[in-house]
Amino acid sequence: MEIKNIQKLVHNWIMNHGIRYFDILTNTILLSEEVGEVSRIIARNYGEQSNKKNCNNNDDLGEELSDVLFVLICLANQTGIDLEKSFNKKLREKKMRDHSRHHENEKLK
Repeated sequence: MEIKNIQKLVHNWIMNHGIRYFDILTNTILLSEEVGEVSRIIARNYGEQSNKKNCNNNDDLGEELSDVLFVLICLANQTGIDLEKSFNKKLREKKMRDHSRHHENEKLK
């Protein structure tokens, strides 16, 4: 699915189920919260931190990453950002900027 279609899908969901977008500040805070949930799962499942007693171990990283994506798309929609265009531009920039740098990085060999 193309990113522009995902942006439309999220917009339609907001209009049909969410009534309206939360304001940009609220969505920015929600994005931080969702990134924190991703970080918690990664710290416990892939890092050195252990789960707390009586903690639900059924955390779904894919679900939490999808929450991050949803809120990120809401912010793009609210601010008139074409994420597909912006992402492709950023990818071109990174390709030119980082190709040699990463190939020459001894730490990555």
